[in-house]
Amino acid sequence: MPVCTSCTHPSPYLYTVYGAPNNIRLEKCTACHEFVDPYVEHDSLTILLDLLLLKRGVYRHLIFNQGAEPRKVSGKTTDKVEVDEASKASAERDRWILLCQLGLTLVAVDAFIRWSYLKPSTTAIGEPWSKDDAMTLLRFFIGTAAETIAFHGGISLSCFIVMHLLGLFNPNHSTFREEFRLSMISMSLFYSSLTKFFLLLLLTIWTPGSSAKPRIVHTLPSWVNNLWTGDSDLVIRIFQFLDDDKLDREWIIRNVLGGMTAGFGLRVILDLHPALTSLIILIGWLAKKTMAKFVCEWVGGSAGASEAWLAYSIP
Repeated sequence: MPVCTSCTHPSPYLYTVYGAPNNIRLEKCTACHEFVDPYVEHDSLTILLDLLLLKRGVYRHLIFNQGAEPRKVSGKTTDKVEVDEASKASAERDRWILLCQLGLTLVAVDAFIRWSYLKPSTTAIGEPWSKDDAMTLLRFFIGTAAETIAFHGGISLSCFIVMHLLGLFNPNHSTFREEFRLSMISMSLFYSSLTKFFLLLLLTIWTPGSSAKPRIVHTLPSWVNNLWTGDSDLVIRIFQFLDDDKLDREWIIRNVLGGMTAGFGLRVILDLHPALTSLIILIGWLAKKTMAKFVCEWVGGSAGASEAWLAYSIP
């Protein structure tokens, strides 16, 4: 059953179609009196932008309401939509197909980003790809896929255990949790990773070359010294850590921002306490790190490349 994108109250329909397919009226939620799903009338670009901005409503639209049948009114008669077990099974099958397509696409993007950062810079500019370059990219793709499966598997198993325990201690769970399916976990994780990959692609495109400019030693402003007059140089070190020469933007976006967005995506569909969500994410990180240690030597091909692969995984 579809849910309201504002308050998650269940609704039998998202909108009503009057005769022509373009003549529709959005349904209002009986609980909050807002439109159940205004994203029905939005285009794909608006939905993509709201995904990048991490808006709760677009997650609920894509995960819970996508593909829901409308109520149809023709003349004086109203066609009721009956949702049987076959329809639910078909919707779940379509969700798994979309999940596989989205997963393969994002794994390929992630593998290319890692390859662009960690590949050996021995190939001259303009030189066509060699067989070794293609095999290296293939190893990166397989290694990224293995880490992704471990990350999603650890989180899915943790969510299953947590939801089962909550069902034992609180049998009167909400209707919103009754609509929960295991495939929704990976869907929310993939959708929440779009922000991370978008920023990583920007860094990949506009990363300056190592030999483009010599390293410049920046001096801190005078007001920094006024923040601390003692013998400790902790404040000075903090500001030096934020210097462009020392700040690893790619690592921060991949791990820090990626973890925050993954936690946000889980919060939207699980409706759990933030502490439980954080614990689930930590378990997923542990599973991913274990898999990274297992495949790093094969993916990297050398000691230096293996260490670099681990450096871009969760510590």
